[in-house]
Amino acid sequence: MNINDTITNLCTIEAPWNKTITVQNLSYEGNMSILRLRIREGRRFTDLELDIHSLRKLNTVLSDWLDSNS
Repeated sequence: MNINDTITNLCTIEAPWNKTITVQNLSYEGNMSILRLRIREGRRFTDLELDIHSLRKLNTVLSDWLDSNS
């Protein structure tokens, strides 16, 4: 990332098993945006960065799962 790129925290979720999920928008120079899910477990971080296409697919799977378990 460079000086023209920005990271915006969208929300933080306290998840089971002492995990914290931070949802971030990464805006890059040239109008490119990536959604990052940063999962923190103790001192360990796992970052999952998704473009619009992979995020749409994930959204469909999560929505379907939520509908079938509500």
